[in-house]
Amino acid sequence: MTSVSLINAVNFISPTKCIFHPKRDYFAFNISYTSTKSKTSETQMRSKQSRITTLAAGNQEIDFTDPCWKPKFQEDFDSRFNLPHLRDALPLKPRPTTFSLKNRNAQPVNGANVLEDRKNGYVNEDDRALLKRFSHPSSQSLGNSYLMPKRGSGVKAIQSVSRPQTSDFSRGGQCVIKYSSPTSAGAECIDPDCSWIEQWVHRAGPREEIYFEPGEVKAGIVTCGGLCPGLNDVIRQIVFTLELYGVKKIVGIQYGYRGFFDPGLAEIKLSREVVQNINLAGGSLLGVSRGGGDISEIVDSIQARGIDMIFILGGNGTHAGANAIHNECRRRKMKVSVICVPKTIDNDILLMDKTFGFDTAVEAAQRAINSAYIEARSAYHGIGLVKLMGRSSGFIAMHASLSSGQIDVCLIPEVPFQLEGPYGILQHLEHLIETKGSAVLCVAEGAGQYFLEKTNSTDASGNVRLGDIGVYLQQQIKKHFSGIGIPADVKYIDPTYMIRACRANASDAILCTVLGQNAVHGAFAGFSGITVGICNSHYVYLPIPEVISSPRVVDPDSRMWHRCLTSTGQPDFS
Repeated sequence: MTSVSLINAVNFISPTKCIFHPKRDYFAFNISYTSTKSKTSETQMRSKQSRITTLAAGNQEIDFTDPCWKPKFQEDFDSRFNLPHLRDALPLKPRPTTFSLKNRNAQPVNGANVLEDRKNGYVNEDDRALLKRFSHPSSQSLGNSYLMPKRGSGVKAIQSVSRPQTSDFSRGGQCVIKYSSPTSAGAECIDPDCSWIEQWVHRAGPREEIYFEPGEVKAGIVTCGGLCPGLNDVIRQIVFTLELYGVKKIVGIQYGYRGFFDPGLAEIKLSREVVQNINLAGGSLLGVSRGGGDISEIVDSIQARGIDMIFILGGNGTHAGANAIHNECRRRKMKVSVICVPKTIDNDILLMDKTFGFDTAVEAAQRAINSAYIEARSAYHGIGLVKLMGRSSGFIAMHASLSSGQIDVCLIPEVPFQLEGPYGILQHLEHLIETKGSAVLCVAEGAGQYFLEKTNSTDASGNVRLGDIGVYLQQQIKKHFSGIGIPADVKYIDPTYMIRACRANASDAILCTVLGQNAVHGAFAGFSGITVGICNSHYVYLPIPEVISSPRVVDPDSRMWHRCLTSTGQPDFS
């Protein structure tokens, strides 16, 4: 696999020249340069800039006075996002793929079991996804739209040259926002000049060469953590795609990582016939459980079972376990591909646009919010309170509040709030009751935990057990209105487990389908220790360590949170 950055391949950066001129450098780096005088204080700008720099640079410090900081930054980024491959530890040679959409079965050609027709739209090994644009170094790549030097310009600028496209990948246009200032709404800048630094990640999809003999492969699937809409959809697509490659031995590991070391849990044999209709129901065919086990014991089990590919569905904790399994397999020089599919209803996986189950959760939350709204509107001085999932991030609460249009107050873990005082929630509820006659609140489960007594206990996954902020708010609202002599009818709704057990909606079903297919493509391509996801509207492969360094959270300065505040009309409660 070629590890050379595409940026170098099209002469974006000259490794030997690091002289940087702020107004001239856009020719080489696509910089959006505008000299601005921000009204924002230097302290605020510096604070925001520091936060954004840390996110973009992977917690490394950047010396912007160094004229070579951009190539160094790019080199570090390329190194961190280079995908682990089985070839890194084993002397493997690829063979032609057996995956074809035009030819469903492998045809013997010249005595070899290869495909007669190869023109099936394979992804090139060096394809990368750049923000909302693709660059393809190979003219044979699916959805080809490649970059080339502009003739007669005298400079190393580029222009996009597109070929006719018929796949869903063609929807990725040349849409890139160029921020002129770190203070621009939604700005994601790295340096004070808001340079455009190009960050490429590996594009997901089927490769023309594979590193396993499909007929000899035994593949395993395991679902970990809590329930989430779409688990069965992903399982189903993994099985379908494995069979298209020619894999005959596919098994399901029951109840998460526990299934590897609990002798009472047998493998479940999987096939198209077994999984054909499992997407019609919620939950997981294989069952789920929290917590892991001894990594060495799990890898011993994988080795004893003769598993060559293991597909692991789970959140941050599950990904951390999968990365440890990958590292142990590599240490033992085992030819085992460990592929993750990010599963978290909270949508809190770094770098991903969204994770499967999130859209379904937001949609299902509408029914609870609408019920609370009807209860509040139908009662004298009615107040509806809905608690939604979101341990460390408030994406579900924020999106559900935005989409419903019925929420007056949205509370999320990322934004602190106070109850008492002239700027508190209780005072605002008084105002709503006086002016509207009713109010509806939506709170994420992780919000306002500083009001509650800490238990210092953890669940099987190691997560701190949260206090019930919904019950606490209900009690405080009742107490407050009783104290001021105003009657209030408070209705509290907690739909948590109803939402988790839902069948995936249409949007999530499509996402699950593509994630499951790409997970199998990644395994046959020889990658291991990676996860598959949708990033800036395109499907990509990412190294596991890069997505588990911290949970993804709502940015209080983001456009989306500001839109939510505009919709609810709530003041600043901090």
